[in-house]
Formats: sequence, C-alpha cells, structure tokens
Amino acid sequence: MSISRSDAYAAAGVDVTAGYEAVDRIKPLVESTYIPGVIGTLGGFGGLFAPDVSGMKKPVLVSGTDGVGTKLKIAFLTDKHDTVGIDCVAMCVNDIVCSGARPLFFLDYLAVGKNVPSRIEAIVSGVVEGCRQAGCALVGGETAEMPGFYPEDEYDLAGFSVGLADQEHMLDGSSMAEGDILIGLASSGVHSNGFSLVRKVLNVTRERLAQPVAELGCTLGEELLKPTRIYVKAVQCLLTHGVHIRAISHITGGGLYENVPRMMKEGLTARIETASFPVPPIFGLIAREGAVSERDMYNTFNMGVGLVLAVPKDEVGLAKDILCRAGERAYVIGSVVGGGEGVELV
Repeated sequence: MSISRSDAYAAAGVDVTAGYEAVDRIKPLVESTYIPGVIGTLGGFGGLFAPDVSGMKKPVLVSGTDGVGTKLKIAFLTDKHDTVGIDCVAMCVNDIVCSGARPLFFLDYLAVGKNVPSRIEAIVSGVVEGCRQAGCALVGGETAEMPGFYPEDEYDLAGFSVGLADQEHMLDGSSMAEGDILIGLASSGVHSNGFSLVRKVLNVTRERLAQPVAELGCTLGEELLKPTRIYVKAVQCLLTHGVHIRAISHITGGGLYENVPRMMKEGLTARIETASFPVPPIFGLIAREGAVSERDMYNTFNMGVGLVLAVPKDEVGLAKDILCRAGERAYVIGSVVGGGEGVELV
C-alpha cells in the first residue's frame, strides 16, 4: 500500500497513510485471537471462518451486535482507550451466550474524527482482550476516518459477533418450572449501560473523574471505566459439567425489571430478593447524588448482577461450585414462582 496516497483526500482531513500504519500496529494483536476455524488474515474484503459442526444435529448461528454507548465519553475525558473494546465485545457475546451458543468470531466498527494510529492500537487492544476472554476470534473490522462528523479526539465503537449452537441444546426457557432457583453472577460495576444518566447525575468532568473517591477505593474515572464482565467461559463450564441451565438473562439497559422477563416462560415469575446480593458502592453514589429512586435504579442499572441464570433446585450447589472455580462470584438471588408477572423484586 506504500504507493497509495491522495493529496486531495489528505487536504479534506483523511490521512490514508495513517490508516495503513494503524493496520500494521493492530495486525499482530488481531492474529493473537485466532482460533481453529479462522481462514486467512487481515486485508481481505471479508472475515472468513469455517465452523466445526461435527456432532451437531442441527447447527444454528446466533448473532449479536451492540456498541459501547456514551461510556465512551469517559474514555475521551480520561484519555484512556484500552478498555472500551472489552465492553464492545462483552455487550455482544454476553447476549449470544444467553442462547447457549459459543461465540466464534467478532468484527468491530470504529469511526474516528482523526486517525491517530497509537489511539487506534489502544482501542483495538481492548477488543482483542475481550475476544480472548470470550474465546472467540477477531476476524476483521472497519476503521473509518470521518473528519467534520466526529471531533478529532472522539470516536464511536460498535461490534458484531456470531456464535454456534445445536438447536436441540439451545436455552429458550421452555423447560423452566416453578421451584427453579435463580443464580446471579456479579457484575464489575456499571458495565456499559445507563451512562447518559450517570454523566448527568455525577456531573462528569475531566477534573472530577481524576479525583479519588473513598467509598469506591479508586478515582471516579477508574470506577466508571471498569470493563463489562464477560461471562462466556463461566456459562460454558456449567454446560460442559452437565448443569441443566433453564434460561439466562444478560442484565443490560433496563436493568433487572426489563431483562429478566425476557428469559421467563409464560405463566411464571422470577422473584428476586434484592438483599441477597451486594450492591457495589457506585450505585449508592449515583442514587444519592441524583436522588434516583430505587425503582429507577433497578430499572436502569444491573445493580451488581450482570447475568441471571435459572437452574433446577437440586443443581444449585454444583452450579455455584463450578462458577466459583471459574472465578465468578455467584449468589442465589431468588426463585421461579407461579404467576405471569415476569419479574418481582422483593
């Protein structure tokens, strides 16, 4: 690509040579995520992947797409860009795993006001780390330099992932029954939802983000940039060890009130005891400073629970032991009861 150069395009604010430098920087990072099934490398017009469907009666592709949202504003203000890529991957693969699928590959889309190769490298390093945590491959993506559309120091980041499952083993809640137990997996904090409210309530500025907050044990910026936890390997451990997961809900925007009903079988309700799991201090800070009601908090944020699983009562001990060994903090947070309300917080 050394012969590719456009003075006219450069005058319009697009530096194609910076784009090539960025690709050179990220290529070894991307290739470090490759798993069996990846075909080729960066540079083609499409990411290629040959899935292994041996042993599957009816393979099903499960896809998910999402972005980081206004959490990116925190990255801009702190000039820290190496974690938001983890959020981008997490928001996609955590959705995919709710179907019982195993994420295979990921692609990212990065739109920037100005192509700064070192910043691109930092952003993509986070995407790479997210893919490693999820056990999937980063097989491609797109970086678009859009001067005049985004400020020079800002960007947007979104992604897309595809997973694979055997249809007869997919999790759809159809086997859920009254008496099943709900297990909550701890979140790492706010994750990547509700940041429009966070920024408004906490009056986020560069100066305030740099200030240590005693109850958080770190600066506000460090707390808010904690990346979304990825639960793929924990769920795969449960399935590998034969735990009969009835259904899974990824707790994203809308909190427990909106997301748990999405996994519930008609005629059943998830009764969740809010005192059964610890709520991270950041949520208390948001509620206090913004005078946000408890209902609104649980209807906006994960409140400390990033994933909810329904399992048979007699498998709770096994499930918790497996999750603990997988590095997760797991809590029995409630049970499945009769009635068609979807979710009830008590």
